[in-house]
Amino acid sequence: MKASEIRERFLKFFEEKEHTVISSSSLVPKDDPTLLFTNAGMVQFKKTFLGQEKRAYVRATTSQKCLRVGGKHNDLENVGRTARHHTFFEMLGNFSFGDYFKEDAIKFCWEFLTEELKLPKDKLYITIFNDDDEAGEIWKTVVNVSPDRIYKLGEKENFWTMGDTGPCGPCSEVHIDQGENMSCGPNCGIGKCDCDRYLEIWNLVFMQYDQDEKGNRVPLPRPSIDTGMGLERITAVCQGVQSNYETDLFQPMIQAVAKKAGVKYNDDTEIDTALQVIADHSRSIAFLITDQILPSNEGRGYVLRRLIRRAFRFGRLLGLTDPFLHETVKMVVADMGGQFPELKDNKDFMARMVREEEERFSQTLDKGLIILEDEMEALRQDGKNTISGELAFKLYDTFGFPLDIVNDVTEKHGFTVDEVGFKAAMLEQKTRAKKAWKGSGEKDTTVIFRSVLEAGLKNQFTGYGELVTESRIVNILTEDGQHTERITQGEGGWMITAATPFYGESGGQMGDSGQVGTLTGNADILESVKASQDLTACKIFVNEGELLLDQEAKLEVNDEIRVATERNHTATHLLHASLRKILGDHVKQSGSLVGPNRLRFDFTHIAAMTPEEVRQVENEVNRAILASTAVDVQELTSKEAVEKGATALFGEKYGDVVRVVDIAGESMELCGGTHIKSTGEAGTFVILSESGVAAGIRRIEAATGWNSLAFLQGQRDELSKSQDILRAAPGQLADKIAALVAQTKELTRKNDQLQAKLASGAGADLMGSIEEIGGIKVIAAKLEVTNVKALRDQTDALKSKLDSGIICLMAEVEDNKVSLIIAVTKDLTSRFKAGALIKPVAAEVGGGGGGRPDMAQAGGTDPKGIDKALATLKKVIAES
Repeated sequence: MKASEIRERFLKFFEEKEHTVISSSSLVPKDDPTLLFTNAGMVQFKKTFLGQEKRAYVRATTSQKCLRVGGKHNDLENVGRTARHHTFFEMLGNFSFGDYFKEDAIKFCWEFLTEELKLPKDKLYITIFNDDDEAGEIWKTVVNVSPDRIYKLGEKENFWTMGDTGPCGPCSEVHIDQGENMSCGPNCGIGKCDCDRYLEIWNLVFMQYDQDEKGNRVPLPRPSIDTGMGLERITAVCQGVQSNYETDLFQPMIQAVAKKAGVKYNDDTEIDTALQVIADHSRSIAFLITDQILPSNEGRGYVLRRLIRRAFRFGRLLGLTDPFLHETVKMVVADMGGQFPELKDNKDFMARMVREEEERFSQTLDKGLIILEDEMEALRQDGKNTISGELAFKLYDTFGFPLDIVNDVTEKHGFTVDEVGFKAAMLEQKTRAKKAWKGSGEKDTTVIFRSVLEAGLKNQFTGYGELVTESRIVNILTEDGQHTERITQGEGGWMITAATPFYGESGGQMGDSGQVGTLTGNADILESVKASQDLTACKIFVNEGELLLDQEAKLEVNDEIRVATERNHTATHLLHASLRKILGDHVKQSGSLVGPNRLRFDFTHIAAMTPEEVRQVENEVNRAILASTAVDVQELTSKEAVEKGATALFGEKYGDVVRVVDIAGESMELCGGTHIKSTGEAGTFVILSESGVAAGIRRIEAATGWNSLAFLQGQRDELSKSQDILRAAPGQLADKIAALVAQTKELTRKNDQLQAKLASGAGADLMGSIEEIGGIKVIAAKLEVTNVKALRDQTDALKSKLDSGIICLMAEVEDNKVSLIIAVTKDLTSRFKAGALIKPVAAEVGGGGGGRPDMAQAGGTDPKGIDKALATLKKVIAES
């Protein structure tokens, strides 16, 4: 039974049990800013379990893509080395939101395993929580599992919590006996070891309590079910293999890479590890890029970059010196594109992105190996044989060398690695990363509006059709979310009305502002946010009287700001369509911000746009604006919208009924935002800038309406001033500037020549002023030059004449800054390293620097300290 069939059977089985089949959510958890990645099937339902969100169904089933990289769930270094560790995996799950509970969950589980998958009942074992006699009784009496195959375990193994607080409950796991050949020894058994003989294949979580900060557990009014079964693991069981990597989910890629590398799978442990790492990481890489994560040096992008580099390095161990991962990610698309069609849409862009990263890392990898070789050579000269933990971590963090690779390279040369120091550096980095992690970047209003959401409060949005609404104030909160009955003059807080014309910030569109008035007071609406899909709250500041709970209120949106925002929002849709038309279908929206003053649009594209491409996109949007096409908005079911060809932003959450914004012949997108009635109302469209924000992500900022006119007028004024300054007639400004640039370059060249002559003359004198300190020849002097190049050239000239010694040259350069260079001849680098010498010297001029053992450069801000700095160098040499 292939993995695709198991997945299909699972979803169909639960669909027949009245579960709604829900598509996998993105690996980027939109509703949980605390998570780096979606790591379990229940993540997209978290608010539903917490009672903060109501869904149109009470039963659901999914095949959720998940990523676990590090943390308590996984250890990246184990991936590829064990039979079960993965970074990317699929979690098959069925969920009940206050509907069925333990008995049905257990019955469904047992029926699917034994009747659909035909697993032998006599090989299945059950674990339950110590105190959960109810679950034990159901297993015994309802599905007839023998009591001797039911094990009671403690809280660590069989009690699940979402976090320190929140929904929690006992869980029950199903294990399968894979045979004595998988045993770890005489003490092997359920609850006794972690080997693969008794393999856990399904976990049923009975969420029946709410845990508070003190650890107290109160029964939930509507107990729920959260279950999970790893597709990779159950596929291995069904296919009768001992490792997930031996299943059809991995074997086609493993065999293809093995053939390319000229090696065989299952012949050598190290080769197997490399092939398994490549197969596992290729899946993660493909899905991360599809979910619009691109390589970078922080956050999620850093995780992707590490995975690419780690897989590429393991390819090198197989002899694959050229880029190859761009081919393996295409295999992921071919294998899994049926279940996850978004893979197909991103195939070409993904391959280009990965290849560029491979080529970039190939160069970085070679640099890292050179650094390691240099360090080993330096240690060898000093009679040492231990690579510092600090260097090992630098190679890991900067160059993508796993610790085992550093060990592998160094062991062959008789060196060991300070693994304790490496782990300390790793822990320090993890601590920094944890402090720096700010979540997914979204506003998290859960804390402020938690009680309101749990009460199921909703309001009606009237802002599509009107900007003034009269409604009743149904809830008032202080700024930190405490309920109150009034907010008085000079105070701020949050207000919720039964109906509201204020658009809550979402989908990239900024929230509305405006005013609210009642019989007793008036307040400014400072911002509007979406506490949930069906609830908009307004942040207010009372400037007169007071606002009271249950009052009738007049709500007025600032129409000037709203219309300006709508112009930019409609233009964003036109921009998206124009970019795809000019640059290609690989362009996908990666983020946007629509406000009244300008729009910002991030999109996937590898190269910077050329001036001609910018002009073409700008012209294309303005053509659509001048056509004054109607902006038609319809409400359709999700299925109808997709059939009509509407573009959905992958990763966004859409309800069963969606709004489709259709600009005939131009653009059709799913969008909940507000728009102008006709493209002509945008006036005009001007691209303000095009830039890169990350590898493979470009950003356009643009303006419409009055803002675009103001920009063009400002450009004209600046042009006019520049013409006046340079006394250039219209059309001559560029030529004037080019002439000035050429003149400046020539003057700079002549100045450099003069500086070189000055330095050369000083250099000749310096050879006659060599000091000998502790048997070391030393040249230490200040040069009267004003640029670093002259200083560097003179250092090289002196070094070529000095058979053995140390050179330190300093100069006061532009803006009262100090530049200094220290050079050490090769015969002395075992005793004196230029990078170490320069630190105390640079400190005397208020600066710092570093470099190689034979050459280091630094800068400073205090020219008065030059003499003291030269004296410090001599003192350090004398004391060494």
